[in-house]
Amino acid sequence: MSAPLPRHRSRRKDCRDRRVVNDDPAAADHLGPLETIDVRLPWSGRRLEIVHPTDLDLLLDRVEADPEQNLPYWAEVWPSGIALADAIACEPGIVRGKRTLELGCGLGITAIEALQAGADLWAVDYFPDALARCRENCCRNTGAAPRTIAANWRALDDGAIDAPGGWPVILAADVLYERRDVEPLLTAIDRLLAPNGVFWLAEPGRPPAAAWLEALREIGWGIESRRHPGPWPDPGDDGVEVGLHRLRRPQSRG
Repeated sequence: MSAPLPRHRSRRKDCRDRRVVNDDPAAADHLGPLETIDVRLPWSGRRLEIVHPTDLDLLLDRVEADPEQNLPYWAEVWPSGIALADAIACEPGIVRGKRTLELGCGLGITAIEALQAGADLWAVDYFPDALARCRENCCRNTGAAPRTIAANWRALDDGAIDAPGGWPVILAADVLYERRDVEPLLTAIDRLLAPNGVFWLAEPGRPPAAAWLEALREIGWGIESRRHPGPWPDPGDDGVEVGLHRLRRPQSRG
């Protein structure tokens, strides 16, 4: 029997009643102009249709007073999200049939492939706008949407994303932007990951990610890594190689 799911959740969205995002005036007024782009997953060859806001200055203005000082990184199409989605597309058994949590779902690129692979997916983001775009992009590409939780994984005091027994699979793409993210992510995976669970991290080589991985190696976590060289949709990302890391807790002795 599966463990009960966490509190503060939305029900699985019925995509049959979805509105076309580009034709939604409320969304356009709220987020500024929306653009639809074609995103190709390099290894699998799959193509995704992704809607995203284009006026980042508007989004920055809206979060200026945010007490957490979290910037709207969610609105960008990042190589790490594409790489993790591509890995899942090539190896759907990573998530198939498993309760899966994605930290920082952003526009939903990784979520799309997790749903396509058959995950029982819960997507978390700090920004409600990100969750809305994630659901819409998932509906657009798969006809289904993840359950979503508006929560800050850097501060887990309210238990909003806890699950009895932990999560069998946790996904995270490019969540280590700054040094201040390292300790909260160490705390989060120790608290949230099931004893025999697997944590997948995609990261483009930022120093905080290297520090985070080294901290886990020092305490005995198992880490398997490979590189994804792209290519990526944005020419500005040419030369970026994404590290794909599969992590497990230290094996108990005795």
